[in-house]
Amino acid sequence: MLKKKAMLIDLTLCVGCNACQVACKETNHMPEKEEKALSPTTYTALDEYDGVFVRRMCQHCDDPTCASVCPVGAFTKMPEGPVVYDVEKCIGCRYCMQACPFQVPRYEWSSTYPRIQKCIMCHERLSKGLPTACSEACPTGATKFGDRDELLTEAYARITGEPGKYVQKIYGEKEVGGTSILYISSVPFENLGFRTTLQTTPLPQLTWNALSKIPGVVSVGGAMLFGIWWITNRREDVKEYEQKHNTNHPTNGKS
Repeated sequence: MLKKKAMLIDLTLCVGCNACQVACKETNHMPEKEEKALSPTTYTALDEYDGVFVRRMCQHCDDPTCASVCPVGAFTKMPEGPVVYDVEKCIGCRYCMQACPFQVPRYEWSSTYPRIQKCIMCHERLSKGLPTACSEACPTGATKFGDRDELLTEAYARITGEPGKYVQKIYGEKEVGGTSILYISSVPFENLGFRTTLQTTPLPQLTWNALSKIPGVVSVGGAMLFGIWWITNRREDVKEYEQKHNTNHPTNGKS
């Protein structure tokens, strides 16, 4: 059975060296300039709160909302853990940006052919048995890559081993059903810009639970949409037929 991969980020060990961003940019062929916030050219960025450095990146949810709202299946949750993006399928609707509980996806507004950009957790490296570029580059061990279950065990061991050092929580363990990016910290997460009011139930599950209670509405709505589609296409067929018919049988001048 394939074990789900994850990253454990220990904020007490991060020194703000930015090696993670440099390695990420190099791996993903992005501009080398340092950026302080997520952008179309930055998959991971560092925030600072009174000397505490916090990495921002895609959380790679176990049940990703971006994938559930995408009407064309441009997002896919891989068995190893990453949530990847297929630019060839994307239609630019940006539903993923609105739906993401962590406000991660970025849009290339200035591009002629805009795409969504976000961390893809080095899925190609993972397929070759390699760790993520950012975890490999981290000089202090602040970012550790491995099996999710094993990282959770290690995180709990650190917390219980030094209860005066860490807050008693692993961020990402249960938020919106759990994520592949896990954090431990010496400072309460709400003081570091984390969204701490998120539910533990995956957001797509809440949607399906609601829809399951109104099957009639969904069925009628689906039938209406199909009807509109059929009528629109039928009109085009009729128009095309009439044009061909008039071409092949021109009028003889009689009214």
